[in-house]
Amino acid sequence: MGCRSVDDLDLSGRVAIVTGAGSGLGRAEAAALAAAGASVVVNDVAPSDVLDELPSGCAFVQGDVSDAAVARSLVTTAVERFGRLDVVVNNAGVVRDRMLFTMSDDEWDLVIRVHLRGHFLLSRNAGAYWRAQSKDIGSPVYGRLINTTSEAWFLGAVAQPNYAAAKAGIVSLTVAAARGLSRYGVRANAICPRARTAMTEPVYGPAPSSGIDPLGVSQVTPLVVYLASPSSEQVNGQVFFVHGGMVAVLAPPTVAAQFDAAGPEWTASELADSLGEYFADRGPDDVFSGRAISAVQRRAAPGRASVTGG
Repeated sequence: MGCRSVDDLDLSGRVAIVTGAGSGLGRAEAAALAAAGASVVVNDVAPSDVLDELPSGCAFVQGDVSDAAVARSLVTTAVERFGRLDVVVNNAGVVRDRMLFTMSDDEWDLVIRVHLRGHFLLSRNAGAYWRAQSKDIGSPVYGRLINTTSEAWFLGAVAQPNYAAAKAGIVSLTVAAARGLSRYGVRANAICPRARTAMTEPVYGPAPSSGIDPLGVSQVTPLVVYLASPSSEQVNGQVFFVHGGMVAVLAPPTVAAQFDAAGPEWTASELADSLGEYFADRGPDDVFSGRAISAVQRRAAPGRASVTGG
């Protein structure tokens, strides 16, 4: 195992943007990045006192992240106020939970717009900035893109088809960004945080009255600081599931079964026989879902890592 110095986690002189930082997880992420030394541009759709909890000199940009002007303003503020941009944490989001058959057009559009379009706009603008900087100096720059997805995408949350679809899109966006921006020095990764906030408390319930909250936002922020830091140089295009003292690195989809036609191509009848036999013992809830991932918990005896897969 390689040696790591404390300086590898030091963000002094770095500049970060955190969206949805007025409360909850985004607020905690902004505070953690500032504590690690970064100057932070924070954003929320509503006025916020978040700057009261951050070192002097940090900046606040109010607005909806799905508004292209707000995305431009965030990058412009970072560069004009602090002279650079190093880290982007896309966190802002909303929920409008409803079953698919009763969901309105507006409930679908709002969630997709804020989550997926919001992630796209700021990722696009930050990526363009980093690319231009890299071309100007003729070498890679320092760039960290941290996107926020959710276990809803691999569970197929039944009352959140809009949210699940947006979060699945964010995973694909992150991997595409990681592949497309790595040559310029950018590292893009996504986190699936299970954290108790005002948005999720109806699902998770109130925090425990004493002791450490396994779903507290403090369980997530160390991973964000790490992914924002020089220490994460080798980490790119990854998806992490994090909560309760546990971080899991998710694997890409795998092939569960393969069926090859006897001749040059399949017929519907032959497929009905082959696939029909394969799915004969399945029920309607045996779907493409990551329920096993969602059940992962911290081990009783912590270790370095458990690696699975074939």
